Amino acid sequence: MTAIRLTRMGRKKKPFYRIVVTDSRKRRDGGWIESIGYYNPIGENKEITFNEERLGYWVGVGAQMSDAVKRITKK
Repeated sequence: MTAIRLTRMGRKKKPFYRIVVTDSRKRRDGGWIESIGYYNPIGENKEITFNEERLGYWVGVGAQMSDAVKRITKK
């Protein structure tokens, strides 16, 4: 099954996350199929950028969004 979830990037105590489509059996930072956006929780304004068209496509073909991705994309 495919999953849409966050993968951690950045350095220690300065994380940012990519929103990726991956096989649900892989590790959090394991390989992914497609990167569809990113989320930067650090700073005054939490920056969220993602491709709504690709997110809709992957949800349409059966990918499950993680709770964190649902919360930040509000889908």
